[in-house]
Amino acid sequence: MSGGDEAAPPRAGRREILALAVLALPTLLLALDASVLYLALPHLTVDLGAGATEQLWIMDVYGFLIAGFLVTMGTLGDRVGSRRLLIIGAVAFGVTSLLAAYASSPQMLIAARAAQGIAGATLMPSTLALINHMFRDPRQRSLAIGVWMSCFLGGMAVGPVVGGVMLQYFWWGSVFLLGVPVMAVLVVSAPVVLPERRDKSAGRIDLTSVVLSLTAILPIIYGLKVLAADGPSLTSVVAVVVGVVAGVWFVRRQRRLDAPLVDVTLFRSRTFSAALAIMLLAGVMGGFYFLVAGYLQLVEGFSPLRSGLFLLAPTVAAIGSSMLAPVIARRVPPGKVIAGGMVLAAVGLLLLTQIRSSAGLAALLAGLILTDIGAGPLGALSTDLIVGAAPEEKAGSAAALSETSAEFGVGLGVAVIGSIGAAVYRTRLGDSLHGEVPADVVSSASDGIAGAVTAAQRLPSEVGAVVLERAGAAFADGLTVAAVVCGAAALALAVVAVVAFRHVPSYGSQQDPVEVPESATAS
Repeated sequence: MSGGDEAAPPRAGRREILALAVLALPTLLLALDASVLYLALPHLTVDLGAGATEQLWIMDVYGFLIAGFLVTMGTLGDRVGSRRLLIIGAVAFGVTSLLAAYASSPQMLIAARAAQGIAGATLMPSTLALINHMFRDPRQRSLAIGVWMSCFLGGMAVGPVVGGVMLQYFWWGSVFLLGVPVMAVLVVSAPVVLPERRDKSAGRIDLTSVVLSLTAILPIIYGLKVLAADGPSLTSVVAVVVGVVAGVWFVRRQRRLDAPLVDVTLFRSRTFSAALAIMLLAGVMGGFYFLVAGYLQLVEGFSPLRSGLFLLAPTVAAIGSSMLAPVIARRVPPGKVIAGGMVLAAVGLLLLTQIRSSAGLAALLAGLILTDIGAGPLGALSTDLIVGAAPEEKAGSAAALSETSAEFGVGLGVAVIGSIGAAVYRTRLGDSLHGEVPADVVSSASDGIAGAVTAAQRLPSEVGAVVLERAGAAFADGLTVAAVVCGAAALALAVVAVVAFRHVPSYGSQQDPVEVPESATAS
């Protein structure tokens, strides 16, 4: 679209701003619900008698099914209406939250968390699609998406803090009850303040495509998780291969359908494709925080609650930069804003390499703050460019692809960055303990920092202290190497952003900052 000869898009008013506040509720809750369970897990494990495998499924099934159903739910919202799907999802999420809170067995809790994940997959694409529908002015839309992104970051940050307070005074199931009043408010207010949007020309959902999308996404996410936890194995390789084959089949089928689950012509927009690729690559950098969490809790000895409090300042910094980025992008092209942020993130990551110096935790905190300030613009502006580059009737599908790309990126990042950190840890620890402790202790400690803690508890206090000290130093070395790799990746992303978005003007330009492919509009 060339905005120079067309009427300016309508500006949002008070009702749209109120609607944005309503849409912030499920966004905040979904992020909070993803992080709050870490504190509750030890309590519910004892109460329900959950085994190790059941604990893994309780933690993971929610995120797996959100990732798996995002594409389906985003497209479903385009067909049945984003507001309608949002309300249905909110009701389902509230009911499944109650089931999770009062689960009487591990199996019941796993089933409830699975249902929560499916319900949760309806919420994120619907909220983004409605934001795109209500905020047609590019500058207002970018700011609204910055608010949306900030709510997500805020939910991730306050999850451990809220969970710690809830568990201080109530039982473990109380952490799931947080979703009930929030969803009740959403269900009551949505019909009043939210408009409906849907693609009136869309056909029926192709069930074969739904199955193929799940067969593509779920095995890849699972394979990446197994790879991060256990290293390369037949299981992880087979899972990823199955997902890739199903993904190729899925794409080929979409090209033949009159009413595809995903309109592949969206990828003809270079803005759309480039922003998705950058979201994926940025997610890989997000895997670094997996190592940071381990360092705080297993090396520094922080509780999950104290770790959450430590990470509040970086998250607040990310929220601030997410909100500020759209304002800066009114004068500076988004590609340059993202690139500048990535350079700042690289500086922060470089600072993180000093955690073994006398600065210690101060260097860690300062580095994380700079990194999060730099990363904020990428998330907010890339999401805006993805949604804005799609035709309005395809906004739900575009939003779902944005979220799915981020999920893949984080999964890949945990696997890749986690593997780099683990490889350095094993090498440094093996070298430092060789000949000083029995070989079986070295083997156990080399499995991971948690294994070193367990091994040290079985040794005499002096020997155990040596193992813990060397393991902590080896883990810090792994974190340092991972920071260098992520810093290099941040600089590479800065270059990619400048090149990929060189055609996108600032939001203050008379020209529309994104282009919609004609074939997508006509479909």
